[in-house]
Amino acid sequence: MTTPRLPAAGLAALLLLLSAAAGFAAPASAADKKKETPYALIFGTVFGPDSRGVAGVKVKIRRSDKKKAKWELYSDRRGEFAQRVPAGKADYLVWADLPGPKDQPRQEVTVHVENDERVDISLHLK
Repeated sequence: MTTPRLPAAGLAALLLLLSAAAGFAAPASAADKKKETPYALIFGTVFGPDSRGVAGVKVKIRRSDKKKAKWELYSDRRGEFAQRVPAGKADYLVWADLPGPKDQPRQEVTVHVENDERVDISLHLK
């Protein structure tokens, strides 16, 4: 039994087609490896007095050495929130911004970030 062989022109065309396909794939993979800025993630859950997640709570985050909040976000339907912060050693203060008297002390959670990591916290409302 003999195996079928491609004519020389067919083989050349097949090799040309395969090399062209490989050439088109290479730039796409290089573009996917775009250099991203490293970040840390503060992930948290807002719990109500009944220990269930509370949706729609405004959460504020600031660096501990700053006066004003840099990030404002809302908890989702499960009471969860997540915020990217710059990677590197830093302390952040996180609190739920609830309506009420201005002189009422707010519950703040201090979050320490070392590098590009995820830190999980919880905020418990009274």
